[in-house]
Amino acid sequence: MFRLLNLFRLSYGQQLFLLATLPLIMAVAAISILVTIQSRALAEQEIKSLEVQLIEAKKAELKNYLSIARTAFGNIYGPALPDNEAAMLEVTQVLSAMIYGQDGYFFVFDYDGNNLVSPRQTELINKNWAGLRDRNGIEITDRLIEIARTGGGYHTFDWPKPSTGETATMVSYSVGLQDWRWVVGTGIFIDDVQATVAAARAGVEQRIRTTFFYILGIALAAVLLVFASGLTLNIRERRLADVKLKALTQRVFDAQEEERGRVARELHDGISQILVGVRYALDAARRRLARGDEKAGDSLDTGMEHLSTAIQEVRRISRDLRPGVLDDLGLGPALKALTEEFGERTGIKTEFHTVPFRNRLHADAKFSLYRIAQEALTNIERHSGATDVSIDVRSHKRGATLRISDNGRGFTQSRDRSKQSSGLGLRNMQERIEQLNGTLRILSSKSGTVIEAEVPLAQVLNADAVDETSERKANL
Repeated sequence: MFRLLNLFRLSYGQQLFLLATLPLIMAVAAISILVTIQSRALAEQEIKSLEVQLIEAKKAELKNYLSIARTAFGNIYGPALPDNEAAMLEVTQVLSAMIYGQDGYFFVFDYDGNNLVSPRQTELINKNWAGLRDRNGIEITDRLIEIARTGGGYHTFDWPKPSTGETATMVSYSVGLQDWRWVVGTGIFIDDVQATVAAARAGVEQRIRTTFFYILGIALAAVLLVFASGLTLNIRERRLADVKLKALTQRVFDAQEEERGRVARELHDGISQILVGVRYALDAARRRLARGDEKAGDSLDTGMEHLSTAIQEVRRISRDLRPGVLDDLGLGPALKALTEEFGERTGIKTEFHTVPFRNRLHADAKFSLYRIAQEALTNIERHSGATDVSIDVRSHKRGATLRISDNGRGFTQSRDRSKQSSGLGLRNMQERIEQLNGTLRILSSKSGTVIEAEVPLAQVLNADAVDETSERKANL
């Protein structure tokens, strides 16, 4: 189960890619659907317009055919009486001869539904077709008679094509010969119109599908471009992160080696030399005691002094590595002890000012500010040539500020860059304060240098919270 869940867990890069591509895919899908709907609606409107135009052209053609037929038998029908059977026979013969195309012909019904003329379908002649309907239930004969009685008009119904015998849609136009009570008409099959319309619809559907595939291809190309860009950016960022990580790791190693070297030098140059002096003093005291020399006590006193010095040196090194007073008494007393020890060791006049903290700092903030002060004093001792140093630390509504100033010769920007490139000094201060989301301001001139480190309010513990924490620890 856990393996299955792990398969669906997305990495940060995959989440970023999904976040970038999902709106694009949704937008493309919406555009595709909208374009398809609009294209289909517009095409259907155009196809219907085309169908209407073609059918209207067919209807106009039917009118022309019927006008020709009336011209052909007009001189017979005009002077004939209503019961002139000879004239009727002659007119039926004229209409039976008038065929056109493969399926065109004229038909005649009387008002009782009897078929009188049907040259292409002679089986219909002399039969009564009243009540005849097509396969869709549409009236044929009765409707043609009704149209003829009212003067004439169009009627659409399904009818077998004489050329193929297959049923197709026919548009007919008929008029009435009221004196003879006849329906005279003709019709045109519009299956070719329907085929044209169907072909047009098929072409539209094909174009819509093509457009959809084009949009899909463009969307796929865009997604691939986003993917490639994201992948390139991810690889580039990873490479930069790897480079920075390697540089940071190397700096950590360099700092460790430097600290080890410093401790080793202090042990060798300080404690080691002192212990050698103690050994020589004890060896001299042993020899003098062996000879019964009264000055053996002086050698022992010298050894004791060297031993006390070694103990102090060990305490100083231990304090430099991790000052116990910082954890026991807080930042103010620790900085005061550091300032006093610096002044005694270097002979530089030092001043320390502080305002008692109502609230306490986080342990990381205390340690970082202490190390910044320690680094600043080290730089002052080695490079500034200052005679006066002032350290001020206080809390305020924005957090806490450590200010260190001296009257030394300062440093140039190029010198600062060299320090930053080596990974020491000011860069160490900057990195420590950045870890606390604080700010480090440095002002340096020929008259001195001011270093001001400020930590945000987030690094300050509320006094009530400190009391509750202390009480909880006491109860434990």
